[in-house]
Amino acid sequence: MSVDADAYRAAMSRWATGVTIVTSRSGDTIHGMTVSDFCGVSLEPPLVAVCADKTANTHKLIEQGRVFAANVLTADQQALSNKFASKKEEFQRFDGLDCPTAVTGAPLIPGALVSFDCRVVAAHDAGDHVIWVGRVEEIVSGEGEPLLYFGGAYAGLAG
Repeated sequence: MSVDADAYRAAMSRWATGVTIVTSRSGDTIHGMTVSDFCGVSLEPPLVAVCADKTANTHKLIEQGRVFAANVLTADQQALSNKFASKKEEFQRFDGLDCPTAVTGAPLIPGALVSFDCRVVAAHDAGDHVIWVGRVEEIVSGEGEPLLYFGGAYAGLAG
């Protein structure tokens, strides 16, 4: 039996995730995209992983620059998540944002709950995506509640 893409997507929507904007830099070029495929991998050394569609411009920049930042969004950053997910605004995603940088030079999203600034240590082919593993070089923490995604929609923490 084979699982089709629509059935798989529907099943995965039953998994609650945080919402992350992954950013990267290569030279003077920056790019970023909204992802829910982000996780911690290892404590020693500190590693995280992000999954990027092979056709995404951010994937290409991670490949070239070998750095990325995983910026975990707060509940009040839903509009920013939508902006970084929209193909229509793809090359205006950073307009109006003053993004600091840390060790690697990848842009950090202002107001993020936490940002993990990483250097690529491994890349794994995974179907139509690449799993990028990064060594965390710096962590920048903020405040707030996380932006969550469940059932194809944004969600909040149950109090």
